[in-house]
Amino acid sequence: MKPLVFFVLIGLFVTVPEFIAGPAAAKGSNIDVKTIERLERLILEQQQLMKEQQRQHQQQLESLQQQLNQLKQAATEAQIQAQEAKSLAQDAQTAAQFPVEKVVTSGEERIKLAISGQVNRAVNVANDGKNTKVYFVDNDTSNSRVRFVGTAKATDDLTLGTRIELAIAPNESSEVSQDNESSGDFFDQRWAEISLDSKRFGKLSLGKGSTASDDSAEVDISGVGIIQYSSVSDPAAGLRFREKNSDSLTNVTLFDAFDNLDGLGRRDRIRYDSPALKGFRIAGSAASDQRWDAALRWGGKGYGFKAAGAAAMADPNRDNTDYQYSGSFSLLHESTGLNLTLSAGIKDRSNQGDPTNLYAKLGWLTRFFSFGETGFGIDADRSLNQPTGRDDAYSLSTAVVQQFENYGTEVYAQYRFFSLDRSEQPSVQDIYLGTIGARVVF
Repeated sequence: MKPLVFFVLIGLFVTVPEFIAGPAAAKGSNIDVKTIERLERLILEQQQLMKEQQRQHQQQLESLQQQLNQLKQAATEAQIQAQEAKSLAQDAQTAAQFPVEKVVTSGEERIKLAISGQVNRAVNVANDGKNTKVYFVDNDTSNSRVRFVGTAKATDDLTLGTRIELAIAPNESSEVSQDNESSGDFFDQRWAEISLDSKRFGKLSLGKGSTASDDSAEVDISGVGIIQYSSVSDPAAGLRFREKNSDSLTNVTLFDAFDNLDGLGRRDRIRYDSPALKGFRIAGSAASDQRWDAALRWGGKGYGFKAAGAAAMADPNRDNTDYQYSGSFSLLHESTGLNLTLSAGIKDRSNQGDPTNLYAKLGWLTRFFSFGETGFGIDADRSLNQPTGRDDAYSLSTAVVQQFENYGTEVYAQYRFFSLDRSEQPSVQDIYLGTIGARVVF
């Protein structure tokens, strides 16, 4: 029962008998008046108490409402963060599918356009047996270039792709020589293709680009491939051997004597790549000038190792040449960083000894610094029957590469020795080469 009602009833209980008693109760009127006054004070106090309790209840309700609003805001922020995390995860998945791409605005609404590339500049200090010179070059191991890649999702499984890639390489190292130190600008249309890529059925490519056998002799996960890999002549391929007796320059370049016989290269072709099956892929292409090739590639990891390899067969459609074979394999022990890379190539010829290239490298990939891995390598190359049927060339080198991962940059240095024993006169001097440089990928 509420306090107010309770005291009203008490008041009635006291006053009603007095009314009934009439004059007979006149003597006790003073006592009754005092009682009523006391009751009125009690009622007033109870009213004030109720107002205070109501005020406190109102404050409690306001506090609860404020807490509820804060919980709603926190839930909204959590939902927004979850949506942002989902968006970032989707972006990461897209980036994993197209690792070198940075999406920019395209002229077509459904096409995603990515622009990427690199600049790779080096300084060569070469001694050819007579002179020591300094050459400023674009490193043909992986020359400077820019690429435009367009992709569109036709269905959940099918992706339409386009790629245009141009080499822009002033003083390319394959062109610079002792008597041509400034070879000028080098431009090359490396890629111009369209493709259809299906996760279920594989990828079909049409246009200029890598044939199936391209890079089959160049699989390398050592971390120093930017300056030291199976095509050992690339950083200074244009330099010419000098005669021992007369000191005259010959027409034989480093590239002539050291060719890793890496498939058919980049050509106008149609190419098919199968989906991956347990890390294996097969590829085949038919290229211009009635050329064709096929390749098997593999990559995987397990038992603490990471490995990759390739093997290819090609018909170069050249006189006195039947087929060309190439392959490479690279193995990395992930915990120690120790690695081994092997490469071989041979061209089956009928009019002279078969040109052959054999390559081996021992490496170590480690992390001395937080900003990137450091790679070391020691390699050896043996090139037989190049450029003529009974020539014998060999090369040794040491190299180091420092990565700056947050900036897409590699700084490298190498010291290499080239020697060519010729079956025909004149004999030639050895070449000693030191190279320092950097590649920045954007």
